[in-house]
Amino acid sequence: MADARISMYLPPDINPAQAPIAYGCRALPKLNEELQSEDLLTRQKALMSLCDLMHDPEYVYEAINIGCLESLKGLLKDIDDVVRIKATEVLNIMATHNVGRDGFLEYDIIYSLSFLLNDPHPICRKNLHMAYKQLAQLPSGAQGIVSSGLIPSLVWKLQKEEEVIQELILGTLAHCLQEDATEALGSQVVLFLKQKLLSSNEIIRSKAAYTLMAVSIPLEGKKQVWCNGVIPILVHLLKDKAEEVQASAAGALMYATVTTEGKYAALDVDAISPLLDLLCSPMLKVRLNATKALTMLAEAPEGRKFLQTQVHVFHFLRGEPDEALQKAVQIALKVIEWKP
Repeated sequence: MADARISMYLPPDINPAQAPIAYGCRALPKLNEELQSEDLLTRQKALMSLCDLMHDPEYVYEAINIGCLESLKGLLKDIDDVVRIKATEVLNIMATHNVGRDGFLEYDIIYSLSFLLNDPHPICRKNLHMAYKQLAQLPSGAQGIVSSGLIPSLVWKLQKEEEVIQELILGTLAHCLQEDATEALGSQVVLFLKQKLLSSNEIIRSKAAYTLMAVSIPLEGKKQVWCNGVIPILVHLLKDKAEEVQASAAGALMYATVTTEGKYAALDVDAISPLLDLLCSPMLKVRLNATKALTMLAEAPEGRKFLQTQVHVFHFLRGEPDEALQKAVQIALKVIEWKP
């Protein structure tokens, strides 16, 4: 009679929600076939398995070469919610790798994802915005998003989406508008960002101010920031409890005060005093942006006259170890001590 024996080996690691992965070089081709299956459960399991594999850039490269991106584009239109959610999750994971971002541009994934901007499931929308944010970190990716005509839609979504997704959209816009802010400026982006500067969420306040930096690079952006009364809000944010908000607000003022109108709008709300306070901030980025903003205000006779009484503060900063800050301080002193 046979005895009952307990094996010394662990049971096989089998996840019933995932498709079994074929051995070796057959793994991804088999999954790609299953992604195109008419059976819903097969498609779902294949996507689950693909999510695990796409964390490895070598698998991402192979997946692109065998046509997985084309299969995933088709699944973005699937009527099943789980399939769409997992397909966007796969694409988001792929977008964390350079080879994946290159694949997005080659296979026009940006446009295909845009059809899900109004998907009823927030997880699906969150995945696609995470993918866009990853893509926008590459100049070519940011330009690709701009070229796809998505900027007006992303700006509009700022007032519609939940806060977690708003944070992602602001991150995407900040990179894209550095490439080209024309469409955004025509879509009232400054007014929407003005609203976000007043948010109770410090991350949104910080990202909105950072995005305003990109908006304020072109002359039209500087004009809109001044005309829409954003400068007093930025000056108020210089006293924010969050250092990232302070840094971004000072950076936005640095660009917005290049014009004469911007300078006097900032001087009218006493921007110099809080900016001087930021020169003692423990965060380098805050000190650097504040120094540059003060340099802009020193170009106005009234600003220069006041700052000449505070020149000792800038001389103290000359001992900073950071080269960028040292250079900014030297320029500031040159402007402040200039005499006609």
